[in-house]
Amino acid sequence: MSDFKTSLRLFVLSLLVCSVVYPAVTLGFAALVAPAEREGSLIRNGEGTIVGSRLLAQNFTGANYFWPRPSACDYDASATGGSNLSPTNPKITERAQRIIKHLQPDEKQLVPSDLVLASGAGMDPHITLSAANFQIPRVATARNVSAQRLEELILEQIDSPTLVLFGAEPIVNVLELNLALDKLQQD
Repeated sequence: MSDFKTSLRLFVLSLLVCSVVYPAVTLGFAALVAPAEREGSLIRNGEGTIVGSRLLAQNFTGANYFWPRPSACDYDASATGGSNLSPTNPKITERAQRIIKHLQPDEKQLVPSDLVLASGAGMDPHITLSAANFQIPRVATARNVSAQRLEELILEQIDSPTLVLFGAEPIVNVLELNLALDKLQQD
C-alpha cells in the first residue's frame, strides 16, 4: 500500500508540474518576451480594429493595392497547405501562364516568380522586393502617386533587413505595405 501512495503522489506531482506549472511558466515567459507573437502577430489599423495577421497572407485584388503571392488554399487560413501537385503537373503550368498573362503588360518584362508560384503553405504574407517593384506602375497609376514615392515606401517596409546582409533578397510584408499605402493617401 505504501508503494501505491508514493506512486500516486508522484503521479499527481508530475501531472501538476507538466500540465499546469510548466505551461503557465512558458506562457508567462512568452507574454514578457514576445507579447505580439503570443497573440498571433495581429495588425490593427489606426482605429484599433484588427485587420489581419503579420503571419498570414490576404487577398488584395484591387489595382490600387500591392498583390501577394498566389494562394493554393484561396487565402483561407483554416485550409492552409500546398496544392500537392507535382511541379510538372500541367495544372500548375496553366495557372502560371494565366497569372503571367494577367500580370505581364509587355512580353519583355519578366514577372517575378513569387507573383506566379504559391508558397508551400499557400499563406506566405511576404513578397520579394522585385515583386513589389514590379507592381509599382499599376499601383502608381491607380493611386495617382509617383513611382518614386512608392519605391521609397517599399524600401521603408523591408522586413528582416538582417537577412539581406547574409545574401537573402529583401522581402516586404504585403499587408503592412498596403496599410502604409493607405496611410500615405490619408496624409
